[in-house]
Amino acid sequence: MNEGTDGKAGQDGKARRAIVSSAHLVSERAAALSEFEYGLYIAANAFERWIVRCMSAAGLEELGPLDVMVLHTVNHRARDKKLADICFVLNIEDTHTVNYALKKLVKHALVAGSKRGKEIFYTTTDAGQDACGKYREVREDCLIAAFEVFSGDRGREINEQIRETADLIRALSGLYDQAARSATSL
Repeated sequence: MNEGTDGKAGQDGKARRAIVSSAHLVSERAAALSEFEYGLYIAANAFERWIVRCMSAAGLEELGPLDVMVLHTVNHRARDKKLADICFVLNIEDTHTVNYALKKLVKHALVAGSKRGKEIFYTTTDAGQDACGKYREVREDCLIAAFEVFSGDRGREINEQIRETADLIRALSGLYDQAARSATSL
């Protein structure tokens, strides 16, 4: 981790230190983007660790982060989904990784596939729905309960910041997707 000042003062009036993973990538044109990327990297790793441990506490220790996300995606709104739908929703280009996760979930009897024409449609089994329900219970006990320390006006303010951050992350994901397409053509 590399740090440097970003020229802005913090609440205490001292120069604020930018926290970035790679100082050589910091651009004067968008220095905050390097801070965002480092924060995103750390948050992604923490989130993946969380969902694996949450699912493990729910009784399924052998699932990886992608397996957990695919299971929740298939379970979403109790609608059958095909591989392309799952990849699209999760913004995953490498369909084989999702296909592997689906095979793993089928093997564990959490998801079932049915062929319709040339496509296979996936749905959660009763065991898969139960696993998602247990995951929710663990999430409520461990994450949501801890989040409730932010109550009243402060809680509402934090909830609004989280909504705005989620909007920003979705918008930035579009910029990263476009940049990835541009880099492919170089």
